Amino acid sequence: MKKIKTGLIGGAGYTAGELLRILVNHPNVEIVFVNSSSNAGNAVTDVHSGLVGETSLIFTSELPLEHVDLIFLCSAHGDSKKFMEENNVPAHLKIVDLSTDYRQKRTDHSFVYGLPELNRDEIVGAKQIANPGCFATAIQLALLPLAAAGLLTDEVHVNAITGSTGAGVKPSATSHFSWRNNNISIYKAFEHQHLNEIGQSLRQLQPEFDKAVNFIPVRGNFARGIYATSYINCPLTIEQAKELYKNYYKDAAFTFVVDKNPDMKQVVNTNKAIIYLEKHGDKLLIVSMIDNLLKGASGQAVQNMNLLFGLDEKTGLALKSIGF
Repeated sequence: MKKIKTGLIGGAGYTAGELLRILVNHPNVEIVFVNSSSNAGNAVTDVHSGLVGETSLIFTSELPLEHVDLIFLCSAHGDSKKFMEENNVPAHLKIVDLSTDYRQKRTDHSFVYGLPELNRDEIVGAKQIANPGCFATAIQLALLPLAAAGLLTDEVHVNAITGSTGAGVKPSATSHFSWRNNNISIYKAFEHQHLNEIGQSLRQLQPEFDKAVNFIPVRGNFARGIYATSYINCPLTIEQAKELYKNYYKDAAFTFVVDKNPDMKQVVNTNKAIIYLEKHGDKLLIVSMIDNLLKGASGQAVQNMNLLFGLDEKTGLALKSIGF
């Protein structure tokens, strides 16, 4: 198969850096351009120094869209919509958007929500993909099997802690090392923007679901990873719950239900999602964990690209967990 010619828009951020690390070693990809107006003319390795020796790409302010098969939109939230409005996008061009701009289903766009564990068949036939949010991915993977079985009959309670890279590459008061290190804090309690896409997906499987998802996001004192704990009243025994989850994810390329209480290091630097279940009285506890930059962003974007072009989902994503 000929190589997929790709371009990146907004090439200087964390998600773009992770994409480049995957794509330079992807056997079916040729990176044609990396767009960044603020870095035009500079070497990609000047910004993404971990790629020294792996690429000689130069940032460009140009948009040679007619020369690529697919683009990844890695710019800030709101910029993807501006890009689509301001540019003449060729009819052949496929798009994976990593912003929030097109995650909500509407009649004014044709982007498919790109969670393979939910919409795999729809992704395969699509041209434009809205890549899910990081928290949204971890939380949805915890709840989808229950929604598919019609078992979300009560409020859901979620606490999830994320690494500092989830805040983006631009330093801020809450991501500066001296503040973030040895510290945790809550933000956007009960009103995080990812709740919209979570609710949309749960109602896709269980249309009558109208209960609250009570989500408490926490800033962690580590660089990458999301560790989410969700619980809900559930009539299933632990054996029945494990069977439900393992059956739902039996064909998933990267989501695994484990029997041993896991550690977040098992997923960091990989595209894996790990799910673990416990039963405490009437409550089912679901632990879900991902790398926020990979399964929560760039790794899932490549997984979606693979599906768009008829490749095995795992192509280019055989990544090693950090271990120690």
